[in-house]
Amino acid sequence: MPDAFITRVLHINSGSQERVVDLTRDCETFLHEEAADRDGLLNVFVPHATAGVAVIETGAGSDDDLLAALHTLLPADDRWQHRHGSPGHGRDHVLPALVPPHATLPVVGGRLQLGTWQSVCLVDTNKDNAGRQVRLSFLG
Repeated sequence: MPDAFITRVLHINSGSQERVVDLTRDCETFLHEEAADRDGLLNVFVPHATAGVAVIETGAGSDDDLLAALHTLLPADDRWQHRHGSPGHGRDHVLPALVPPHATLPVVGGRLQLGTWQSVCLVDTNKDNAGRQVRLSFLG
């Protein structure tokens, strides 16, 4: 019987600009290689204090809209108590309260069960840290 719990760490370079990085293909590849037509759950976790995971539409402007909304909710200015890093970096430490650092998604027959326009994305507003890890874990 295949392992009931399998995990893999992705290394993502998100660059020096705020970004929404589509991880859907990475998730699908992981499940294709490891889920073996089983049902279960995929957990996507970002072990960083300044990044999150969102399930949103990409490619039609929604990813840019998300970043714009985060700018409205969390302006990059000097209001934040957390002050190390680039100006306004304290907002990046509040981000995971709004965009959690994890998502758990259903897998049926080894395939990720997303809606038609949904994508699994890393949301990274921290311009000071381009190197990110994303842990994919399948339980099934």
